[in-house]
Amino acid sequence: MGDLHLNGVVFGEDRPYSSSPPSPPLPVLNPDPSSVTEEAWMAAEETTAEILRRIQPTLAADRRRREVVDYVQRLIRFGARCEVIKFVDSCLYGLNTYFPALMVLGYSMKSGNSGVFPYGSVPLKTYLPDGDIDLTALSCQNIEDGLVSDVHAVLRGEENNEAAEYEVKDVRFIDAEVKLVKCLVQNIVVDISFNQLGGLSTLCFLEKVDRLVAKDHIFKRSIILIKAWCYYESRILGAHHGLISTYALETLVLYVFHRFHMSLDGPLAVLYRFLDYFSKFDWDNYCVSLKGPVGKSSPPDVVADALENGGNTLLTDEFIRSCVESFSVPPRGIDLNLRAFPHKHLNIIDPLKENNNLGRSVNKGTGSDWNEKMYYYY
Repeated sequence: MGDLHLNGVVFGEDRPYSSSPPSPPLPVLNPDPSSVTEEAWMAAEETTAEILRRIQPTLAADRRRREVVDYVQRLIRFGARCEVIKFVDSCLYGLNTYFPALMVLGYSMKSGNSGVFPYGSVPLKTYLPDGDIDLTALSCQNIEDGLVSDVHAVLRGEENNEAAEYEVKDVRFIDAEVKLVKCLVQNIVVDISFNQLGGLSTLCFLEKVDRLVAKDHIFKRSIILIKAWCYYESRILGAHHGLISTYALETLVLYVFHRFHMSLDGPLAVLYRFLDYFSKFDWDNYCVSLKGPVGKSSPPDVVADALENGGNTLLTDEFIRSCVESFSVPPRGIDLNLRAFPHKHLNIIDPLKENNNLGRSVNKGTGSDWNEKMYYYY
């Protein structure tokens, strides 16, 4: 993708490195966000806007990713022996409630759709310059293993096809809790999962939140800025490395908006409030929930502390309840909805499913690193 140069720092494909001596650490004590003058915020937000212009999705990047998505969809549609679900059949699988949100996001409702849908940061338009593409292929449960094998074989065949429309390489099958077929298409990482309705669910939910917040997509712009800080600066983003997942991070950003939306006028203010709040959060004893901090020894519906802004939160109970009803994914097993919330080193309650811990990817070592990075950089 090429390197990004900004203020003496070079951001490469994998990690940043500094072309100048490291800056001295920030002072331990920082002013409350509300104490910073309006003039200072305006100047700082202008600089932040310039940073965002360099890292946010561009029309060219969007077009390139749409072309890759279309190419992979066509490969699977015409090459897989196991049939994927078409949109015309999807009402049988609980997808009909997603239609309005998916249409807003530009999804085609034609019966010829391949049944392979992008989700995550690409359709949400919150990906970083070297961000990957997440796709999920939908099928009947009893043929999922066959579809996984078919998709892997199709991509391996295209990898060896000298006349292929696009360059496909490094095709791999990851046999994990969530089965994945990974590859590079035109040097963009593509992850293909199977029957991951949760990805479409969270996509619709976050899109709906962004439209509620408005302010020229400040929610999405803040996600991009905070993702960039977590990935390039503090290096604490990446579930496959035992770090925080993208959706967990997005939920923390949502929490900041939910609790402090009245004082947030720009992405930098959101980042500042994000660091201010979560650097002081008692991760050892509490879970993050949209309802407020929840004690680790308490049920998910027991809130430890009243919200300090007097309950003037962004999302109403009705809004959250409507999203849960519309976008919750039915369990794949008979008892999955009955299991207790699994406590980990970072505990973040999924707004759409209270027994799902979004911080589960963070282990003991990286959990300590998260706390240290949040405190140090703030």
